[in-house]
Amino acid sequence: MHEKLLVEAEKERIKVVEFPFQKVKGLYCEKVIGLRQGMTTAETVCVLVEELGHYHTSSGDILDQSNIINRKQERRACAWGYERLVPLGKLINAYEAGVQSRHDLAEYLTVTEEFLLAVLKYYREKHGLQHQLGNYIIYFEPLMIFKAIND
Repeated sequence: MHEKLLVEAEKERIKVVEFPFQKVKGLYCEKVIGLRQGMTTAETVCVLVEELGHYHTSSGDILDQSNIINRKQERRACAWGYERLVPLGKLINAYEAGVQSRHDLAEYLTVTEEFLLAVLKYYREKHGLQHQLGNYIIYFEPLMIFKAIND
């Protein structure tokens, strides 16, 4: 997924560079995404997709998160990233592949466990405690997936 995101950034003419950030993991500004040096692949993927989300959904300087409009833009960028990296179909694919623990699911998806928890919270807020997708029912808390039995 890391390579796909880099290709997407390149297609949008967004430059992705590493910086020795201390307080933040990533920033987007004027077609440049800065990523903290030394992150794991999973961390890099999670930060990169969120910063691409800012490119697609945000405008202006939203660093001041005490401003409600900025918080809404931050949430929209995160939501974009959640749905881009972990669409509901990928949860079903993981279930079909036999993935059972949250740690293994994060590894399967190449995301951090923290990001995975945020994704599940987002989907729970969006869909409620459960959501049906095709022949599957996904429960978000606790995460469980069931396949409907066809007669």
